Amino acid sequence: MTPVPSVDVDLWSDDVLVDPYPMYAELRAVGPVVFDRDRDVFILTRYDEIRRAVQDWETFSSAQGVGVGEKGNRLAGNGVLTTDPPRHEQLRRVMNRQLVAQTVAKHQNYLESTAAALVAALVDRKSFDAVTELAQPFSIDVVGSLTGLPEEGREHFMRWADNGFNITGPDNDLARESFGGFYEMYQYCFEFLTPGRLSAGRWGRAFHEAGSGGEIEPDACAGLVMAIVWAGMDTTVNAISAALHLLGTHSDQWDRLRGDPSLMSSAIAEVLRIEPPVQRFTRVTTTDVEISGVVIPEGARVVLLFGSANRDERRFPDPDRFDVSRNPTDHLAFGRGIHRCVGAGLAQQEMRAVVDQWVAHVDQFEVSGASWRRNNGLHGLDHLTVTITNED
Repeated sequence: MTPVPSVDVDLWSDDVLVDPYPMYAELRAVGPVVFDRDRDVFILTRYDEIRRAVQDWETFSSAQGVGVGEKGNRLAGNGVLTTDPPRHEQLRRVMNRQLVAQTVAKHQNYLESTAAALVAALVDRKSFDAVTELAQPFSIDVVGSLTGLPEEGREHFMRWADNGFNITGPDNDLARESFGGFYEMYQYCFEFLTPGRLSAGRWGRAFHEAGSGGEIEPDACAGLVMAIVWAGMDTTVNAISAALHLLGTHSDQWDRLRGDPSLMSSAIAEVLRIEPPVQRFTRVTTTDVEISGVVIPEGARVVLLFGSANRDERRFPDPDRFDVSRNPTDHLAFGRGIHRCVGAGLAQQEMRAVVDQWVAHVDQFEVSGASWRRNNGLHGLDHLTVTITNED
C-alpha cells in the first residue's frame, strides 16, 4: 500500500475560494489522494478517482451529509442530496418525473421566449451587469415559475442559495454567517409554502400530491421544494455568467461559436468543465477502501474536488484552455451515478436558451469588472460588466 501524503492546506481560505485552480493543480501533483491534517479529511484530487467515488454510493455514502462541517451536515437533514437508497430512490423518483429531459423539453418555448425578452432588453441598453441583471432574474423567473412559487419571497432566493452552500463548509465565518439564512429558507419551504400557495400543475404542487398519495411521506414534500430553492438557481446563475465571462475573455472562441452555432452543445459542456458551479462535496466511507494504492479507512470523510477533476490534465489535455470545440461530455460538473444533479437537464437548457439569444443579438462584446465571490461550496461571479460593441 502507498502511504497517503499529508498536506497542510486550507481549501476554504479566501484566496482559494476566489481562485481555487492553482491550489487544485498543486494537490493533483502531490497525488490522487491526500490527507488534510487540520480538517481530518481525505481529499480526492484527480478525475478517475473522483468519478469512481461518485459512482459507488455504497462505499462513498451521502447519508451523513455532503459538507465538511458537523453543524452544516446536521442542518441539511435527510433530503434528496443527503440520503442513499432506498430513501434516495423514493425521493428521486418523485423529482425525476418533473425534471427528466423529456419533461423539461416541454418547457423549451417558455425558456427561449423568456431569454429572448430579457436579452433583447439588455442589448438595447448596451451595458449591464451579467450576474444581477441577466443570470439572476432569468434563473429566478424560470425556476420560480416552473416550480409554481409565489412572487413573495423570491427576492431572497439568491441569498438563501448562497447560505445553503456556505453551510457545506467548515466552521468558518461564511458558514456561521449563513446558518440564519438557511433557517429562513427552511421556514419559507416548510412553513410558508403550503400547497395552496403553490400553483396548480407545477412541480411544487406535484411533490405535495406525491405525498398525499402515499408515494413519499408528507413531511418530505417541502424538502423537495427546498432542494430546488437551495440548489436549482444559484448554480445556474453561476454557469450562465461564467459562459459570458469565458466567451467575453476569449474572443477567438466567441467568433468560432458565432460562426458555427452547431458548436453550442460543446461550448456549454466546456463552460461547465472549466467553471463547474459546485466545486466540492463530501462523502463518508462505509468500509475500508483502496483508492490508487491508498487505503481510506471506514468512517472517513472524503472531499471530492469536482473543480479539480474537471481540470485534470490526465483526462483533459491542456485543461486550463477554454475550447468551444472540445465537447467534454464526460465532465463532472453534475457529478455521476445516483446522485447526479437532478436538475442537470434544466440547467443546460437554461444555459443554451441564454447563449442562443446572445449569439442571435450580439456581434461583439467586452467584459470587465469580474468579481468572484467567496462561497464554501460554489464558485461564481458576484458581478460582471458586459458592454455591447456591435457596429451599427
